[in-house]
Amino acid sequence: MEELSLILADEREALERLQFALETERLVLASGRTRWLMRAAKGVEDVLEELRTVEVMRAVAADQAAEALGLESNPSLQVLADAADEPWRTILLDHHTAFVSTVHEITDLAENNRELITSGYTSARETLLALGKGAEGYSPDGTAAVIASTPHRLVDRTL
Repeated sequence: MEELSLILADEREALERLQFALETERLVLASGRTRWLMRAAKGVEDVLEELRTVEVMRAVAADQAAEALGLESNPSLQVLADAADEPWRTILLDHHTAFVSTVHEITDLAENNRELITSGYTSARETLLALGKGAEGYSPDGTAAVIASTPHRLVDRTL
């Protein structure tokens, strides 16, 4: 149980780093300064890779804890907490509560970032179309289908 608790603490820290990386990405997106967007996105990817590793370690430790408690393999954290004696029950429930809260916040941040990216893409596309050289879409072979437009004319009606 001690090993599982330590791995859960590492996973919580990694989730907090993911939350920070997503918040950083959101601030970059909201500022419109896309110069740092790739670096911010790379920060998110790096933490996600770290989380994958920690999740594998957690799964192994959870299976070992389940075996020690006489449970089936691949138990949920709630099932482990219900079967554990104190103080492990409280410790595991604290981890569970923290995970639920943090994952909810991460989901909200990720959704907000998706909306900002979509909004930026739409704005850039509309700007390109207004300039008269925008991609309407893609042809079956994957090349951009460019629309032809008429030049914009400004007319001074006071003349």
